Amino acid sequence: MRRRSGGGLLRARLGLVGAGDVSALRAAITAMVAGLHDNHARWFRPAPPQQGGPTGTGIMGLSALQGPQLDPAARAPLFVTHVLPGSPAAKADVRPGDIVVKVDGVPVFTGDTVNQGAIDALASDTVKLTLKRPTTGRTRSVELKAGPLTLPPPAVTSKTLPSGVAYVRLPGFFDGAADQVIAKLQDKPKAVVLDLRGNGGGSPREVTRLLGAFAHGKVTSYFCPLKGDCVSNRTDDSVPLLGLPLVVLTGRACASACEDFSAAVKDNGLGTLVGTRTAGAVSGPYRGYLLDDGSVLLLPQVRHLGPAREIIDTIGVPVDHYAPMTALDLAAGRDPGVAKALELL
Repeated sequence: MRRRSGGGLLRARLGLVGAGDVSALRAAITAMVAGLHDNHARWFRPAPPQQGGPTGTGIMGLSALQGPQLDPAARAPLFVTHVLPGSPAAKADVRPGDIVVKVDGVPVFTGDTVNQGAIDALASDTVKLTLKRPTTGRTRSVELKAGPLTLPPPAVTSKTLPSGVAYVRLPGFFDGAADQVIAKLQDKPKAVVLDLRGNGGGSPREVTRLLGAFAHGKVTSYFCPLKGDCVSNRTDDSVPLLGLPLVVLTGRACASACEDFSAAVKDNGLGTLVGTRTAGAVSGPYRGYLLDDGSVLLLPQVRHLGPAREIIDTIGVPVDHYAPMTALDLAAGRDPGVAKALELL
């Protein structure tokens, strides 16, 4: 979930102490954030705006990611899940489904464990990959150099599946996302398959608004302060009901507000979850504090619980029907999640 509105300054006075004290203070903040073991707590310095826009290789997704971090349960093979069109990776014919065998000559797995160093190297300005294409078995080496990237604004996309079922892909719960999804469904399809795979979260308000299109009068989650009673979040009943059967596609990269939505669908019986368990990265909405050295400290203000008051953070939301996407599926253009959804509908 993203930062909620509201501010306030946390005065660390980093500019008023000596260099040694600054280092000690920064070490203390780093240790404090790490000690929270909270996936929504961060301390960082905003990067200055890049002249000419963002750069990178264009590999935007990997199978071993669990929300914003590596999935400790990830097993071989590691494969590319998303390549940005027009990027250096796309121009080098790197495709979704390509299996990453080595990064700069280093195997991506040590036994059954993902090699963190190899994954980190993927973010380098220049990286050499050994790739295997599962449809042909061909292995090749490709060197990628970071170049300009064109990042399209987040948008809801849709298409019509067989038997009049609408497929809608929601990449994030950004401002206006719920209304975009609802607009795609105004033609009253037979049913809707809502694809949340790769959805990293966003606004809790968008979650309750979209849920309001499928049910009214339902508790969607609870926000619990350190002291005092938990506060319930509820469907936005100002949204007209669509009255459509719903299947939600989820995966390990469905995190934060995406898990909030998925748990509400599952617990309230609003639809069926297909795919794989969500990321388990939904500790609670955070608030940002600007420090005097220009860095920003993000700290959750409340703890998130599901509609049944269950803990989802670090656990994830289990699916009703397991339908993982494999490297061969991606490379061959198959989608087990959609196939299972159509079977259920």
